[in-house]
Amino acid sequence: MREYLLGNAAIARGILEAGARVVASYPGTPASEVVEILAPLAKKYDLHVEWSVNEKAALEVAIGSSWTGMRAAAVMKHVGLNVAADPFMTLAYTGVRGGLVVIVSDDPFCYSSQNEQDSRRYAQFACIPCLDPADPQEARDMTIYAFELSEELELPVLLRSTTRVSHARADVEVGQPKETRATPQFLKNPARWVALPAHARPRHSVLLEKQDAIKSALEKSPWNQLVLQGRSELGVIASGISSLYAEEAIKQLEAEADISFLRIGTFPPPEGLCSEFIRHVSKVMVIEELEPVLEEYVERVARVHNPDIEILGKRSGHIPREGELDPYIVRNAIADMASLPLVEPPSQSLREAAAILPPRPPALCPGCGHRAAYYAMREAFGTDAIFPSDIGCYTLAVDMGTIDTCLCMGSSITIGCGIRFSGEERDICCSIGDSTFLHTGLPGLLNAVYNKAKITVAILDNSTTAMTGHQPHPGTGVTASGDKTKSVSFEALARALGADFVETVDPYNVKATIETFKRARDYQGLSVVIVKRACVINERRAGIMRKPFMVNENCTGCRECVEFGCPAIEFDGDSARINSLCTGCGVCAQICPNDAIEMVK
Repeated sequence: MREYLLGNAAIARGILEAGARVVASYPGTPASEVVEILAPLAKKYDLHVEWSVNEKAALEVAIGSSWTGMRAAAVMKHVGLNVAADPFMTLAYTGVRGGLVVIVSDDPFCYSSQNEQDSRRYAQFACIPCLDPADPQEARDMTIYAFELSEELELPVLLRSTTRVSHARADVEVGQPKETRATPQFLKNPARWVALPAHARPRHSVLLEKQDAIKSALEKSPWNQLVLQGRSELGVIASGISSLYAEEAIKQLEAEADISFLRIGTFPPPEGLCSEFIRHVSKVMVIEELEPVLEEYVERVARVHNPDIEILGKRSGHIPREGELDPYIVRNAIADMASLPLVEPPSQSLREAAAILPPRPPALCPGCGHRAAYYAMREAFGTDAIFPSDIGCYTLAVDMGTIDTCLCMGSSITIGCGIRFSGEERDICCSIGDSTFLHTGLPGLLNAVYNKAKITVAILDNSTTAMTGHQPHPGTGVTASGDKTKSVSFEALARALGADFVETVDPYNVKATIETFKRARDYQGLSVVIVKRACVINERRAGIMRKPFMVNENCTGCRECVEFGCPAIEFDGDSARINSLCTGCGVCAQICPNDAIEMVK
């Protein structure tokens, strides 16, 4: 049966067809759709699907399922694997029972991430297999194979997707979801499951002994194949989606050059196939996105099988080490190796478009409560204060002058502490979202209280994980499958962690929010302000509609409202104008000094 599927939907389909029992994840683009697709199907297929509080928790939930003999998957984006690295590394020692697949989506070009890291390095680090799909079909097929390989080796398997694979659509051959008939049973075995030093040392030896089995299993994998065998001494080795670009480029150039081509879909790569290929050519181009993982492997094999071969790629400067590859970059790299003319990208390139189009700075939605919160924060603390911030859609307010740092999930509070303890005397107001606070902000707040940091922490609670697609979290009272559950209280959490000054305010009440932030600023200790207003997109989906606002004849053109930064406010001639994007929050009417904004009658 053939279906037209998103790459992440193909991965979800593979999980179903493999008969997994547990899937756990923390939302993060470009990986979020896997769980979003599986959650509505959970009851039908007796599948436990959850949004965990963070990626470490998600992986540990999957590990628990695997240790009962049931198949499980943990899904995250590349930076999420950093959070899960602690259990991930030790899991390679303990191993698994039921197949366990760690599905990670890398983000070349940082489309929605704070860095470009290559998750294949983690697989190398942990000494476990990694599969690198090139398209949605391979994403589905490799997911199923990953569970089988995991059980064969009793090791976790990393499936490394990328943005272009996760968010591509293609026709995918699919099968029927597999029914899970096995009975879960945890078998006590402290020497394996309890990672004491005395147990870890022999388990490390077991892991190293499995390396030959890993190589043997992947050597005969169908995703490693000699696609084109030329007669010349030029060759190309490529992996992942880069292999599709390379194959297309070689076919375009076949009338002018005879080039051999080897596709790699697994790590470690197949030594037998690579050595055979390397002996056949005198010059080879290695094409892959981000780190030179494959290139380094080819260099090692070449030292044994063809020391005189010329290896081109990232080290030679033919393939960039940063950003996303595309057919033109790959085509020109191969053409350069073959001494053929290069081609210019089409005139509609992104670079040319960027030079023509007006700039589009990041902007919060019209009516977003975060904008009002930041406005009040700036009014209360002034522009000279220091504003550490965090990962979330509120980071889009960077142009409002209230975001000075943004490093990783949960870092705003702890970075604020470090700034304070360094001797900085200016006011410090940290901002962190509700989902991010539950992800890794809780330890930061506890650390701040324990070490007596005089800072203000603003928890921006919009009752959803908005940045990645409005997924629920423990503060929403709803699970991934839509079941009602307990909803945690941010006030109670803050007080339980030791904060004495804890107040909640609605940012749509601008005056009250400013006054609350002033009290928090002046408090001689750690203060917490919970700025609570549901995401305006979710409000509209729920049918909550407010009357829009308009500008009246009192407008003097002072631009105070325009500088507020709401996309619903424009400047038309000598006065402001409110367009059809207005959601009726009314904040602009409160900040206008001339009473020139009023509700539409």
